[in-house]
Amino acid sequence: MSPDKTKKEEALREKLVFTQETEEDVILNLSLRPSKVSDFVGQKAVVDNLLISIAAAKRRKEPLEHILFSGPPGLGKTTLAHIIANEMGTKITATSGPAIAKAGDLIGILTNLGEGDILFIDEIHRLSKVVEEFLYPAMENFQIDFVIDKGPYAKTIKFNLKPFTLIGATTRSGLLSAPMRGRFGMSYSMDFYSPEDLVQIVKRSAKILKIELDKEAALEIACRARGTPRVANRLLRRVRDYAQVKGDGKITKETVERSLAMLGIDGKGLDALDRKVMKAILETYSGGPVGIESLAATLNEEPDTIADVVEPFLLKIGFLKRTPRGREAAKAAYEHFKLSHRKETQKELF
Repeated sequence: MSPDKTKKEEALREKLVFTQETEEDVILNLSLRPSKVSDFVGQKAVVDNLLISIAAAKRRKEPLEHILFSGPPGLGKTTLAHIIANEMGTKITATSGPAIAKAGDLIGILTNLGEGDILFIDEIHRLSKVVEEFLYPAMENFQIDFVIDKGPYAKTIKFNLKPFTLIGATTRSGLLSAPMRGRFGMSYSMDFYSPEDLVQIVKRSAKILKIELDKEAALEIACRARGTPRVANRLLRRVRDYAQVKGDGKITKETVERSLAMLGIDGKGLDALDRKVMKAILETYSGGPVGIESLAATLNEEPDTIADVVEPFLLKIGFLKRTPRGREAAKAAYEHFKLSHRKETQKELF
């Protein structure tokens, strides 16, 4: 493992509100994950379109077309894939792009799929070029050509597959090649959730986990969850721990505020790393602009950590701007950190 990758993983472990799935999340999400469309909250436009496609496919007794979900981590791409399999009454096989190292790894998976079954590939943009091209005929014609031996002894073996549905999920849709993207019949982009939707999710999770939670507490957690259900559920579990140790087990707004203050998560959902990045831009670089490499060097962090983990939410809430000259702090960031907003340091680009 490279030093850069190790350093990034350490930063992620320290960041409570990051959106990547932890081992704890994997275990608990199995019980919290809805299995029916009626239990799924949010992403209304995506769900409505999926319901029509599912109903039409079932009426024609055909597999669904291939589906691509894109968007930040933790918004329900994997959950929707499992819901689709449940609604279609088919089996789902889940894997990820990095797990499929070579084309041969895919043969066993594809040949074991039954008619109408679903193959879910998370982080599909991380498939190698060889595996990606191997997948094209499987998606289009439900056939795969596998070459054995080399030179004059090379032979091509053709495998006929049963019609299946590929569901791909990606957090970096820009890295997905055009030929791969074009082979998906349906493509949906998922956005951050509203606090109202997150309140419903937190209440449902609290009921499953048998946590006593009042309405104001649910709203407080939702407002600090960075628009992400995965983060909302993680914060709920941390607040539950605090309530059981420091209180009577019941979660109130005050309990949420005290527990999240101990964890270093403020009212906007920013944690220590978020604040460190923003304060470097605001104070060290006078609001910017500053290049990502310079910012990373100042903070002793990896550029990928800042770009992939920190920036998406800061951009979404309007604290940060990306310009051709670098990163700049927006007016909302000055207000949040109670700093005076000097117009001369925030010149607009024309």
